[in-house]
Amino acid sequence: MFYDLFLFLHLIGAITIFAGIAVAGVSLETARRRSDTREIYSILSLSRAGALMVAIGTIMAGVLGLLLVDLGHWGYQTLWVELATGLFVVALALGYLGGQAPKRARLLAGALEPNSAGTEPSARLSRLLNSRLARLCNYASLILMVAILYLMVFKPGS
Repeated sequence: MFYDLFLFLHLIGAITIFAGIAVAGVSLETARRRSDTREIYSILSLSRAGALMVAIGTIMAGVLGLLLVDLGHWGYQTLWVELATGLFVVALALGYLGGQAPKRARLLAGALEPNSAGTEPSARLSRLLNSRLARLCNYASLILMVAILYLMVFKPGS
């Protein structure tokens, strides 16, 4: 009985992670296409909700996933469990790194916002919004999360 409940909550956590990634990603991509600093700030403020969703989903999926490995008698040394756990840690680190430039962009746009109605973003704000490193980290994190989803569903080698 606990296994089914924990599995359900684990799946809710995974869905919450992907929903948070979508909210944060769409808000960043939308903000990148705006030319009004006030709009950029407002849109990037939505990414905070996405980051919170990822954090909540991470706790749910991570803790319950480890419990499921134990309850399901999979074993922590099973290849797919080890891969998924390692990829999860790397994906979270990449997502954190990828979120730093958009966070700084939001803070900068917020600092500029009261005096910048209708003004173009500064060069610094544009650089933060268009950071290749941030985009690379975020997309790599998403790809790893999809790989983890594959491992969770198909459990190769078990």
